Amino acid sequence: QLQLVESGGGLVQPGGSLTLSCAASGFTLDNYAAGWFRQAPGKEREGVSCMSRRGGVTVYADSVKGRFTISRDWTKNTVYLQMNSLKPEDTAVYYCAADRRLTDGCSLQRTYEVRGQGTQVTVSS
Repeated sequence: QLQLVESGGGLVQPGGSLTLSCAASGFTLDNYAAGWFRQAPGKEREGVSCMSRRGGVTVYADSVKGRFTISRDWTKNTVYLQMNSLKPEDTAVYYCAADRRLTDGCSLQRTYEVRGQGTQVTVSS
Protein backbone atom coordinates (compact mmCIF):
# COMPACT_ATOMS: atom_id res chain seq x y z
CA GLN A 1 0.00 0.00 0.00
CA LEU A 2 1.37 3.39 -1.01
CA GLN A 3 1.34 5.74 1.94
CA LEU A 4 2.63 9.18 2.87
CA VAL A 5 2.63 10.29 6.50
CA GLU A 6 3.24 13.91 7.48
CA SER A 7 4.51 15.12 10.82
CA GLY A 8 5.94 18.24 12.38
CA GLY A 9 2.93 20.52 12.37
CA GLY A 10 1.87 22.55 15.37
CA LEU A 11 1.31 25.98 16.83
CA VAL A 12 4.01 28.59 16.29
CA GLN A 13 4.21 32.34 16.79
CA PRO A 14 4.54 34.71 13.84
CA GLY A 15 8.14 34.87 12.73
CA GLY A 16 8.83 31.36 13.98
CA SER A 17 9.90 28.21 12.16
CA LEU A 18 8.68 24.67 11.65
CA THR A 19 9.96 21.72 9.67
CA LEU A 20 7.42 19.33 8.20
CA SER A 21 8.37 15.76 7.33
CA CYS A 22 6.70 13.40 4.90
CA ALA A 23 7.70 9.74 5.14
CA ALA A 24 6.83 7.37 2.32
CA SER A 25 6.06 3.68 2.81
CA GLY A 26 5.18 1.02 0.29
CA PHE A 27 7.13 2.74 -2.47
CA THR A 28 10.40 4.52 -3.17
CA LEU A 29 10.18 8.28 -3.48
CA ASP A 30 13.19 8.26 -5.81
CA ASN A 31 10.87 7.57 -8.73
CA TYR A 32 8.35 10.24 -7.83
CA ALA A 33 8.12 13.98 -8.02
CA ALA A 34 7.06 15.27 -4.60
CA GLY A 35 5.15 18.32 -3.49
CA TRP A 36 3.66 20.13 -0.54
CA PHE A 37 0.17 21.62 -0.68
CA ARG A 38 -1.96 23.44 1.87
CA GLN A 39 -5.59 24.24 2.44
CA ALA A 40 -6.97 26.80 4.85
CA PRO A 41 -10.62 26.81 5.98
CA GLY A 42 -12.85 28.29 3.31
CA LYS A 43 -10.04 28.48 0.77
CA GLU A 44 -8.98 26.40 -2.18
CA ARG A 45 -6.01 24.07 -2.04
CA GLU A 46 -2.75 25.86 -2.82
CA GLY A 47 0.45 24.38 -4.14
CA VAL A 48 3.29 25.44 -1.86
CA SER A 49 6.40 23.77 -3.21
CA CYS A 50 7.50 20.78 -5.25
CA MET A 51 10.64 18.95 -6.28
CA SER A 52 11.45 16.76 -9.25
CA ARG A 53 12.41 13.09 -8.98
CA ARG A 54 16.12 13.67 -8.73
CA GLY A 55 15.85 16.97 -6.92
CA GLY A 56 17.21 19.06 -9.76
CA VAL A 57 14.09 21.17 -10.09
CA THR A 58 12.29 22.96 -7.27
CA VAL A 59 9.28 25.25 -7.53
CA TYR A 60 7.83 27.57 -4.93
CA ALA A 61 4.60 29.54 -4.74
CA ASP A 62 5.23 33.27 -4.76
CA SER A 63 3.70 33.50 -1.29
CA VAL A 64 6.46 31.36 0.26
CA LYS A 65 9.53 32.13 -1.87
CA GLY A 66 12.52 32.98 0.26
CA ARG A 67 10.86 31.60 3.41
CA PHE A 68 10.21 27.90 2.69
CA THR A 69 12.66 25.24 1.49
CA ILE A 70 11.81 21.78 0.16
CA SER A 71 14.33 18.97 0.43
CA ARG A 72 14.64 15.18 0.32
CA ASP A 73 16.56 12.59 2.28
CA TRP A 74 16.97 9.68 -0.11
CA THR A 75 18.21 7.35 2.62
CA LYS A 76 15.13 7.98 4.74
CA ASN A 77 12.64 8.02 1.87
CA THR A 78 11.40 11.32 3.24
CA VAL A 79 10.60 14.79 1.95
CA TYR A 80 10.83 17.89 4.13
CA LEU A 81 9.47 21.42 4.13
CA GLN A 82 11.47 23.90 6.17
CA MET A 83 9.28 26.90 6.95
CA ASN A 84 10.82 30.10 8.28
CA SER A 85 9.44 33.56 9.02
CA LEU A 86 5.97 32.12 9.37
CA LYS A 87 2.97 34.40 9.01
CA PRO A 88 -0.63 34.01 10.22
CA GLU A 89 -1.68 33.56 6.59
CA ASP A 90 0.44 30.38 6.45
CA THR A 91 -2.08 28.73 8.77
CA ALA A 92 -3.51 25.67 7.01
CA VAL A 93 -3.48 21.91 6.81
CA TYR A 94 -0.35 20.94 4.93
CA TYR A 95 -0.29 17.84 2.73
CA CYS A 96 2.53 16.13 0.96
CA ALA A 97 1.99 14.30 -2.29
CA ALA A 98 3.91 12.25 -4.83
CA ASP A 99 3.45 11.48 -8.51
CA ARG A 100 5.37 9.01 -10.65
CA ARG A 101 3.97 10.44 -13.89
CA LEU A 102 5.97 13.63 -13.52
CA THR A 103 9.15 12.45 -15.18
CA ASP A 104 10.60 15.91 -15.75
CA GLY A 105 10.23 18.65 -13.20
CA CYS A 106 7.17 18.99 -10.98
CA SER A 107 3.93 20.93 -10.80
CA LEU A 108 2.00 22.94 -8.21
CA GLN A 109 -1.20 22.74 -10.23
CA ARG A 110 -1.88 19.08 -10.88
CA THR A 111 -3.45 16.51 -8.57
CA TYR A 112 -0.78 14.05 -7.48
CA GLU A 113 -1.25 10.26 -7.41
CA VAL A 114 -0.49 9.72 -3.74
CA ARG A 115 -1.38 12.13 -0.93
CA GLY A 116 -0.95 12.10 2.81
CA GLN A 117 -3.57 12.87 5.46
CA GLY A 118 -2.12 16.24 6.33
CA THR A 119 -0.73 18.03 9.35
CA GLN A 120 -2.09 21.23 10.89
CA VAL A 121 0.08 24.33 11.00
CA THR A 122 -1.23 27.24 13.03
CA VAL A 123 0.62 30.56 13.16
CA SER A 124 -0.71 32.74 15.92
CA SER A 125 0.42 34.84 18.86
